[in-house]
Amino acid sequence: MFCRWHSNGDPELGIVSAPLWDSKTSTFAGLLTTSDYLNLIQYYWQNPEAVNRIDQFKLNSLRDIEKAIGVSPLETISIRPTKPLYEACRRMLETRARRIPLVDYDDETGRAMVVSVVTQYRILKFVAVNVHETQLLRKPLKHLKLGTYKNLETAKMETPVFEVIHQLVNCNISSVPILNSDGVVTNVFETVDVISLIKGANYDELNLNVGEALQKRSEDFPGIYTCSIEDRLDTIFDTIRKSRVHRLVVIDEDSRLIGILTLSDILEYILLDGEGDDSKLD
Repeated sequence: MFCRWHSNGDPELGIVSAPLWDSKTSTFAGLLTTSDYLNLIQYYWQNPEAVNRIDQFKLNSLRDIEKAIGVSPLETISIRPTKPLYEACRRMLETRARRIPLVDYDDETGRAMVVSVVTQYRILKFVAVNVHETQLLRKPLKHLKLGTYKNLETAKMETPVFEVIHQLVNCNISSVPILNSDGVVTNVFETVDVISLIKGANYDELNLNVGEALQKRSEDFPGIYTCSIEDRLDTIFDTIRKSRVHRLVVIDEDSRLIGILTLSDILEYILLDGEGDDSKLD
């Protein structure tokens, strides 16, 4: 059966992934994430004749969907709970995964079981709360060369949601900054916004434009987080410690878009001792 999001997670509660279990082999089969749902939407948009078979969709067909729309499949990675956190971080960066399941094995049956899921945010918040040697973090983003500043995907409030979904899928990103006619950042459209729209299988909501879709966000939506290239990384870690941050939009003094700073960027920096790409802010 086609998997409806309300039975697997709730974006309003911060639940945006669910472990998949292969009942035939009793093994962990990967994570169902927001990316999988976006891929499905992209597939049915490209193949409207298949929509009438949507209730027959099986989760084990996800890899076929990825091939059909021409996107690279996400690697199914996991790690034992007893392994070092450093190893988990390295594997996440190598595969560009934003989270990694902790899989252990029952001593009596030898069967695998998913103990928990560790996300980039949880790792960075752990660092923000527990690590006090912050000398390497007392540098501005401009000096550290952190973030993406070229070939940024953007949209406007009038942009159709379907068009933004294509951007998210084709560029393998989790958000698109929303700009006004002056290039000022007014909001950010995220993958979880799509999931909120189709919650309860209300697929007609996908015909809305971005502005209409964002009006359907929960009243307790925390807003977007911004920073400047002059902000130091230690102040950004302070924000991570206090708030559930997934990315920061880098803006200038007039709130115009400059770049995007993701948790992957920050994790890579602290993991690789500040090795950076000098070409990002040329």
